Amino acid sequence: MLKISWIDRSIEAEFARVRNEYPVVTVTGPRQSGKTSLARRYCQGYAYANLELPEIRNLAQSDPKAFFNAYPAPVIIDEVQRLPELLSYIQVLADSTDKRGQYILTGSHQLDLVAAISQSLAGRTALLRLLPLSLRELQQAGVTLSRDEILFRGFMPRLYHEDIRPGTLYSEYFQNYIERDLRQLASVRDLLLFEKFLRFLAGRIGQVINISSLAGDVGVCRATLNEWLAVLEASFIIFRLPPWFENIGKRVVKTPKLYFTEPGLAAWLLDIETPQQISRDPLMGCLFENMVIAEALKARLNAGRMPNLYFYRDARGNEVDLILRQHRQLKPVEIKAAMTFSPDMIVGLNHFQKQFTNALPGAVIYAGDIETTTETTHLLNFIHTANLVSDA
Repeated sequence: MLKISWIDRSIEAEFARVRNEYPVVTVTGPRQSGKTSLARRYCQGYAYANLELPEIRNLAQSDPKAFFNAYPAPVIIDEVQRLPELLSYIQVLADSTDKRGQYILTGSHQLDLVAAISQSLAGRTALLRLLPLSLRELQQAGVTLSRDEILFRGFMPRLYHEDIRPGTLYSEYFQNYIERDLRQLASVRDLLLFEKFLRFLAGRIGQVINISSLAGDVGVCRATLNEWLAVLEASFIIFRLPPWFENIGKRVVKTPKLYFTEPGLAAWLLDIETPQQISRDPLMGCLFENMVIAEALKARLNAGRMPNLYFYRDARGNEVDLILRQHRQLKPVEIKAAMTFSPDMIVGLNHFQKQFTNALPGAVIYAGDIETTTETTHLLNFIHTANLVSDA
């Protein structure tokens, strides 16, 4: 794989816009998703402080005024969730100047950081979420991969900036996550049991979450399982896709589905070791669905928009993989890993459009090369997912 020194990020335009509107810009996202690289590339000349480093964190904690003298604005402060009390000082400093874009903050734990921001920086900071690379970003950088190759490799920037194998990266990523984040966020006594739990989650991608069943399979109580799920979501390992329901009674499933932010990590947790194993794996369709829904989420977040992404399923088994909400209208999307179109792919779309008068023409995202548009359906290759979401 050709190493690429820099890949342009789709969030750059939104980052530049909010930096000119707010005194503080906060960028959250998973570890290694490119937050620091984004900030340092577009905020050249800024001071830089990484609160992961004990000596810098100790200075900021013991003597905040000395810290801000050593790292004056404009400044980038990395992993600010490690010291949330620092935000109160940033509030005072931001209020003392009319300058915009003076404090660029990054963080990897969204619950800790968002809670602290709501107390100290409400109305003073823009909040952006940067996920790993998108299909569009890779395509624009000249990276062309097949369905199976991209599901195996995933989207972590280091995979394309360095000569590193996916298995090596995800093994290291998992271990670092356990050591750095998990011990800070939750009391997990049995790390092997937690790894078992993560592998169970990878095997249930795209399923409606059944806490009781999952707790029984893993061998922990419901309370512990809910805590672990909250920790995984807070550190951007997983995300939930909520169901869509609108005044149609109790026939609609109201429990969210679960997906991994990084499909490559999910493939690694499933012990997939080569791209060739992807097409033979019974969960290939789930991994493909995960990739497309994560791509849709990235497109929305990179544009500075709320996700507005849902799925639909009723008690009779009628289902649509993805619902894009566009104002008061709904665009249903089916996601299929197949490379050949089949009329069966639009059955769920047709049912949804009959149920909802505000439904737009649907779309099928698949792995085939033929793309076409009719009055009722748009057939689209997965590489162009962001185009569909950008229109919504």
